[in-house]
Amino acid sequence: MTDTVAAPAVAAPRVKPLRWWHEVLFILGFYGIYTTIRNTQGSASVSATHAFHNARHIIHWERLLGIYHERWVQQRFIAYHGFIRFWDVFYGSAHFIVSIAALVYLFRKMPARYPRLRNTLAITTALALLGFATYPLMPPRLLPHAYGFVDTLKAYGGLWSFDSGTMQKISNQYAAMPSLHFAWSSWCVLVLWPAMRRPWSRAVLLTYPLITLFAIVVTANHYVLDAAGGALALAIGYTASVAITRQRTTPDPAPAPAA
Repeated sequence: MTDTVAAPAVAAPRVKPLRWWHEVLFILGFYGIYTTIRNTQGSASVSATHAFHNARHIIHWERLLGIYHERWVQQRFIAYHGFIRFWDVFYGSAHFIVSIAALVYLFRKMPARYPRLRNTLAITTALALLGFATYPLMPPRLLPHAYGFVDTLKAYGGLWSFDSGTMQKISNQYAAMPSLHFAWSSWCVLVLWPAMRRPWSRAVLLTYPLITLFAIVVTANHYVLDAAGGALALAIGYTASVAITRQRTTPDPAPAPAA
């Protein structure tokens, strides 16, 4: 008679329950640190010559790639003041409103996916901070007039203007590479994609990063390559977050059976 040896049991992954107030404190704290670092390393503390030098490099590469169309895009619409003002407001509001709404939806409706995608957003934003600190970049709107761009926030108005004394001192107007506007809008697609069951709704969802790309270009706040940098930061953030989440949810081995 032979004894049957049972396979060792594997414990279920231990997942900490989500607490909304933990998440609020984490997000507020993280964003506070992000804002402080970004603004204390702002354009007032960075050489304009350095930022302009990097801008010339970006334009050079865009010309080589055949994607230097930012001035052409803005010039097609600059005469329509109300239209431009709309995109100024969009630039200053949708970036936060849609991202916060997506994060709340994720927390409430898809808690199993929440840690991975929350960490994705945090890592992506941290990578952007690294980019801002190491590669200050003068956006198109701040280039010399010979480049043909208009600072639409200053000329037509929006929710604020970087031209105000306080904003000039605390904001980082050279925080352009990578574009967090494009990275966060693409992150919203990752969050909401499973909720969009119909092809038409997914098609509409995919237009959000494209609309954001148009907004940051037509207002001369970013180059196309800034958006590419944002997409790369998001890809790295997601990959790192998946690895971290898998490591944290690896099931613990069950205790060995007693002899």
